[in-house]
Amino acid sequence: MGTKPNVISRRLIRLWRRSNHNSEVNMFDNIITRRDFMRQTAYTALGAAVIGISFQNAPKTRVVLVRRENIWLSQSQLNQTVVQEMLDEAVMALFNIDDPVKAFKMIIKPDDIVGIKTNQWNMLPTPKELERAIEQRVIDAGIKKENIGIADWTARTLPVFKNSTALINVRPMRSHYWAGVGGCIKNYINFDPTPSKYHPDSCADLALVWKLPIVAGKNRLNILSVLSPLYHGRGPNHFDQRYIWNYNGIIVGKDPVAVDSVGLRIIQAKRLDVFKETRDLETPPTHIVSADKKHYLGTSDPAQIELIKLGWKEGILI
Repeated sequence: MGTKPNVISRRLIRLWRRSNHNSEVNMFDNIITRRDFMRQTAYTALGAAVIGISFQNAPKTRVVLVRRENIWLSQSQLNQTVVQEMLDEAVMALFNIDDPVKAFKMIIKPDDIVGIKTNQWNMLPTPKELERAIEQRVIDAGIKKENIGIADWTARTLPVFKNSTALINVRPMRSHYWAGVGGCIKNYINFDPTPSKYHPDSCADLALVWKLPIVAGKNRLNILSVLSPLYHGRGPNHFDQRYIWNYNGIIVGKDPVAVDSVGLRIIQAKRLDVFKETRDLETPPTHIVSADKKHYLGTSDPAQIELIKLGWKEGILI
């Protein structure tokens, strides 16, 4: 049997993108903006004409956003049952499967050793309720508890992560002094013993951490918490309670770049809503487009992302 046409198209698209990446590494001012989208659309049309295919039929990258209105039991405590339901709803939609355990079995095998790379920044850590929800479904997929690790700063030194065959990436979305925003792309930076080497040029080359041996080829799922994201700050280690809000959502996808692209659009929309004007982040988050156009880690273009929105719609911003 011959190669299917859509497979051929994906291969040609990949080759075309690699041959033209230098034109695309000139990044955005605010967001993955309309300006960048129009520029990228022009290059896409040119590429399609040159290699004789239609990009309209190219498969889109699926990302799922789930929100619930009544998720907080208190200012700091989430409803564990609702968080579990949100995660289940997201992975079922992501894989188009009507059972959350079966969905996790799509990415986790019984003989896997699973590292859940969380984020423990004390001002806005990954919620424990979300960590527990992920761990429960990994156990349900057939993994023994001793073969599961949940860690951040110490992850690269722990046997479970050193020996891991599968990684699940989970962290909160927040504005960030070095990278513009901290999302799933950045969350693996602590797997390098000298993370500061990724700081130059607005952390433009953060995607390189995904090529480290402890990471490469192991990532199975990306979960970006936008339950209470931080949309504004100034200076290193900034945090101000005034700039977080209960968005009550999680963003889930297999592609970390696409997940971060959606998260960034929500942050920018919130900033516009609050400040009543387009206001740049302190550092331009160029690493998201760079991860796509320079390092080929995933998809940053909103036009190439299939965003599935589930649950509470009020104040969705996207």
